[in-house]
Amino acid sequence: MPATDARAQHWPALMARAQAGDQAAYNQLLKAMVPAIRAFVRQKIADDALVEDVIQETLLAIHRVRHTYDPRRPVLPWVAAIASARAIDALRQRGRNQEVQDEDALNVHPAEPAEFNAGQDELTDCLGSLPARQREIVESVHLREQSLAQAAAENNLSLAAVKSLLHRAMLNLRKYGSGKHEKS
Repeated sequence: MPATDARAQHWPALMARAQAGDQAAYNQLLKAMVPAIRAFVRQKIADDALVEDVIQETLLAIHRVRHTYDPRRPVLPWVAAIASARAIDALRQRGRNQEVQDEDALNVHPAEPAEFNAGQDELTDCLGSLPARQREIVESVHLREQSLAQAAAENNLSLAAVKSLLHRAMLNLRKYGSGKHEKS
């Protein structure tokens, strides 16, 4: 993306002017950022309509957090991080089935049913190693993709309790995983 890098060299100055209240500089900056944002988002999402939605979400996020940008720092990594976060959020909402994938690799090396079943068995073993409350929270948040608030409501717990259970579950799963590798 050399052309984008060259154009982006002026973005910190435009952002500094925008942060100082220069609306024309801010409009110029946002218009200049759209092609770079589109390129970042297309690396994660194949659906054109979703790409455009994520671009808009990214521009809104930039608007909300523009005061946090330090014009002495490179702008592309900052924009890329925001675009990436918005793309990931959009994919989560869509169930991740819109990610760009290497179709040829999937056709040449499709997942074997035995591999899939082994993965399912390992997941069942991992989750089975957890205390019941921790397992329920992991299943709610990570398998059913509920928000922490939804998991709290469903399990009749406070948000702090859900966070605590999830944290302890992740620690236990790490211990379980490292214990399996030591045995192998």
